[in-house]
This record gives sequence, structure tokens and C-alpha cells, in this order.
Amino acid sequence: MNFFWIWNGKRIKQGLIIVVAAFFTAIILFTEGGELAVFTSNDVPLAIDQVKSKDKRIALTFDISWGETKAIPILDQLKKNKVKASFFISGAWAERHPEIVEQIVKDGHEIGNLGYKYENYTTMENEEIRKDIIRSHEAIKKVAGTQPELLRPPNGNFDKRVLTLSDKMNYTVIHWSLDSEDWRNPGMETIVENVASGADPGDIILLHASDSAKQTADAIPNIISTLKKKGYTFYTVSELVSNADIKSKEIK
Repeated sequence: MNFFWIWNGKRIKQGLIIVVAAFFTAIILFTEGGELAVFTSNDVPLAIDQVKSKDKRIALTFDISWGETKAIPILDQLKKNKVKASFFISGAWAERHPEIVEQIVKDGHEIGNLGYKYENYTTMENEEIRKDIIRSHEAIKKVAGTQPELLRPPNGNFDKRVLTLSDKMNYTVIHWSLDSEDWRNPGMETIVENVASGADPGDIILLHASDSAKQTADAIPNIISTLKKKGYTFYTVSELVSNADIKSKEIK
């Protein structure tokens, strides 16, 4: 049996007006009310995505979950260019490579929690997520001598449950606003272009220091020099978001 939708012209017009009005209302809500771009819904805690600012502030962030050959060259480039960044590391990796974690701390970079097993939190039960965060927290604390307060869920996957659990554990979830796509190994020039062409004030940039990111270390000097020429200054994530006002958009 075939079914046909019969649309009344007047109803279509009314529907379009409602949709357009809702769209512009959403834009207004998103562009007003502060500087800090976040994901939130009602009373659900926040996940920071970007800081909206007139100043050209920006943060480089590096995820590390495995490998030992790429992190040190990246650290060397950051040190040479006098740039501080935020490193999100897995607890299991921290246990295997304490000497690299110690170097990250020594160089003055910020350390965040990337979970312990590097598994998708949205597919895990609440208690599993909680235990994974705690296990990673303790591992990082033992090696780094600091207690991480920022959490980037593995692969950047999170939902309202993850936000709520993280908040109860005194963690702020950090996402990103600009993906360098260095994990694809598209070539050093492409990585630089992905960052330089898409950068906006307040961006949190996703990069990787795991061994799978084979071209990132070579791209770092050009990323830094290009952004500096455009007037950008570099901050850790905590520095970037400090004293920022909150802006919100709904997360499903």
C-alpha cells in the first residue's frame, strides 16, 4: 500500500516561519552570553570546546596513548620555540613512560587525563567509566607528581553521562574546536595548513604525540611560526579558559 503526504500551502509557510525563527533564536543564544564555548544541556556540566575572545589566544593540545618515539621530538620543538602546551595522556602510557611524563612536567607543560585503557566511554557502564578515570588519575599523579583536573575522554567521545560523572569527580571535560588531522599523516604541509587556515582566536587545537602521528613533530615549527606571524600567542588550556564567561549550546 502506498501512502502519500498531502501538504497544505499555508501550513508549509507557517512551518517554515517557525523553523527560521528557531534557527535565528539558536544563533542569538549561541553568540550572546559570554566568551567560553561549551557543550551543555540544562543542568548537565560543561565540556569546553573553545574560548571566544577578541585577543588572539590559542592552545595547542597533544593526545598520547601509545609509543615513545614522537613525544620527545615534539617536546624539543616546543621548547625551542618557547611555547607551552597541554598534553592529555593515558594512565597506562604514563606508567610505561614515566621519563617522558617527567620531561613534560619539567618543561612546564600542562597534563590532562586521557583515561586509562583508551576505550570509548559512551559504550561503557557508569562504574566502568568512573574506575577508568580514577585509575588513570592515580597513575598520572604518581608519575607526574601533579593531580590532573582536565579530562579528554578517549577519542573525544562523550555524552551527558560522561559529563555528569566527570563533574562529580572534579574534572572538566575538554574537547577541541580545530582538528589538525595529523593522525591521518597527510603530509607536514597539510597539517600546517589545516591549523593555520582554520585557526580562530580562542581555539583549542587537537594534535597527537603518539607514534601513529608520524609527521607532527616536523609540522610544529611551521605551525608555531605561522600562527605567531598572524599575531597569535600560545597558552595552556587552563590559562586559555581562566576567567572566561560561559556560553552554551545543547549536547544531544
